[in-house]
Amino acid sequence: MADSSTQSIIIDAAPDRVAAVICDFPSYPQWADAVREATVVEEYEDGYASQVRFVLDAGVLADEYVLAYSYAEDLTRVEWHLVAPSKMQKSQRGSYDLAANADGGTTVTYTLEVELAVGMLGMFRRKAEKMIMDAALKQLKRRVETPGAAQ
Repeated sequence: MADSSTQSIIIDAAPDRVAAVICDFPSYPQWADAVREATVVEEYEDGYASQVRFVLDAGVLADEYVLAYSYAEDLTRVEWHLVAPSKMQKSQRGSYDLAANADGGTTVTYTLEVELAVGMLGMFRRKAEKMIMDAALKQLKRRVETPGAAQ
């Protein structure tokens, strides 16, 4: 059974800039530490990725999988799900929700639900999820807020 976890972070940039970084999958290996490869394998007519193949290497966790993406028209929500089970995952669903703040920044809420193919005690799985989500949000924030690093 998959558990869902949610975390948020405030990024000092407008939602469209944050969305541009989230949607630039080929650049993920430049800023997301565990991502070794991110390849768009299928696109929608508007050019946004509909399926992306990831090669992940986070030390004890290494995996290769394809995620299918969908987007809110204004890009304030990006959702994904695992296309087929992988070596490490039975299922994965997630989303980024972007909310504009009055000061021009963006609150990014990351929700992730993963069902692992390998057994892991609940306590360790929750700790691993927290570490993955913390890293993902902090790395996204750093990428967006670093001048010249993002679009």
